Amino acid sequence: MIEELQIRVLPEQAASEQGIRQFLQDEKGLSDEEVTAVRVLKRSIDARQRTIYVNLKVRVYLNEQPEDDAFVRTEYPNVEGKPQAVVVGAGPGGLFAALRLIELGVRPVVVERGKSVHERRKDIAQISRSQMVDPESNYSFGEGGAGAFSDGKLYTRSKKRGNVEKILNVFCQHGASTSILADAHPHLGTDKLPSIIEAMRETIIKCGGEVHFETKMDGLLVEDNRVVGIRCGEQTFCGPVILATGHSARDVYRYLYAQGIEIEAKDLAVGVRLEHPSELIDKIQYHRKEGRGEWLPAAEYSFVTQVDGRGVYSFCMCPGGTVVPAASGPNQVVVNGMSNSQRNSPWSNAGMVVELHVEDVQNDRSLLELPPVPSVDVKGGALAMMEFQERLEYTAWMQGNRKQTAPAQRMAHFVNGKMSYDLPKSSYTPGLISTPIHFWMPDFISKRLQQGFRNFGKSCHGFLTNEALMIGVETRTSAPVRILRDRDTLQHIRLQGLFPCGEGAGYAGGIVSAGVDGERCAEMLAEYIKR
Repeated sequence: MIEELQIRVLPEQAASEQGIRQFLQDEKGLSDEEVTAVRVLKRSIDARQRTIYVNLKVRVYLNEQPEDDAFVRTEYPNVEGKPQAVVVGAGPGGLFAALRLIELGVRPVVVERGKSVHERRKDIAQISRSQMVDPESNYSFGEGGAGAFSDGKLYTRSKKRGNVEKILNVFCQHGASTSILADAHPHLGTDKLPSIIEAMRETIIKCGGEVHFETKMDGLLVEDNRVVGIRCGEQTFCGPVILATGHSARDVYRYLYAQGIEIEAKDLAVGVRLEHPSELIDKIQYHRKEGRGEWLPAAEYSFVTQVDGRGVYSFCMCPGGTVVPAASGPNQVVVNGMSNSQRNSPWSNAGMVVELHVEDVQNDRSLLELPPVPSVDVKGGALAMMEFQERLEYTAWMQGNRKQTAPAQRMAHFVNGKMSYDLPKSSYTPGLISTPIHFWMPDFISKRLQQGFRNFGKSCHGFLTNEALMIGVETRTSAPVRILRDRDTLQHIRLQGLFPCGEGAGYAGGIVSAGVDGERCAEMLAEYIKR
């Protein structure tokens, strides 16, 4: 017999199966002898009151054994000799597209401009040592995409667009902990994700697909308004194309623009990365002096407010995490956050960003006054938001002494318009330099951030503090461009055989939503081949 129960337990009881079993004995009258196994289906923490509880949905097996797998497996057939498709980019959109193509009997050829996830680690480590960024192998480019080294968060609100549970189950099939199926805000951890990505690649190759690293797409092969492949230097790869190049492939956007391929500027959000001591965030969020204690994870937070008609909100919160240099080329300083699976760093950080509309960049004087990037042609139009990103990142690079040293300021000093003459310790390894962010950041952003921080400080006592550090700049929250596609077929609105995909195409916002969009594009491509 199997029973599914909703229970509410203390954190120490939720920490082990034995603790849950003891609760079931004490509160539900189930004897330990009849309970053969317990599986946690859903888990969330309720910290609204002084006594913290963990809400669990559990499946209890009474006098029978559970099924072998705690997740649903997907069968991947051999696709050697089958019709071929090209997948440009090995981020989550591209990897899930390739795996779904295999399910549907199509042979994927994955082309990735960066290195394998293992080799990529070395180039990322070198950024802090040399202050130099390899433009083809960094936190944005390489196997796994931008998500590979940014915590591996799997929470998404895009549940109407596709099968989120399928995406999580595929991760489990390739080595992820089954806890991601239960947690309200699941994450994989930067230390765990690379081996999972490698296992996904091995599945693609084992089934007859191909994966090519350090192979950069130079252009599309087009015949009669139909995409029939791609060009990579002297190589060509033939087949309809899923374009999953990620939100930082600015050369791809420039190529599409130059070729007259329909794209449009897209709203985004920009700001800073805000870092607190994790112990302070734990005390604030758990409402107790001892913080998280022995049984609770590092605390998360989420803030949102409106200031002068634009949203100000936290983004990509990394409890027990680190701030990392996320530039993808020269003359840029960009920051992001990540956490390992244990989330045990002394710091917690989040992006704090201001909503930015296309018309704001076209009309607001403070946004227009940023210095242009040398040797970069200004095009405007569909590239206007991307060019604004570049100018803000260039300004941060100039503030940071033209290195990966990042400009920083204490939070309360920023709100009050004061200089920070010293800075607290930080997780950001390339180094920090104290600068008046409130002075050089465009007023459109800085004044809204200042008021947003005041609002957050009122609703969350202790959050607005000089123990917190602002590090600039956070600009890669989403793609600055949308590649226009048909709503029903997911093909480009003019070019048949081209399927713009995932976050870089402007249709996703994270690992899971990119994976979902990758699967949908694969399904539409398979239908296109049949037709």
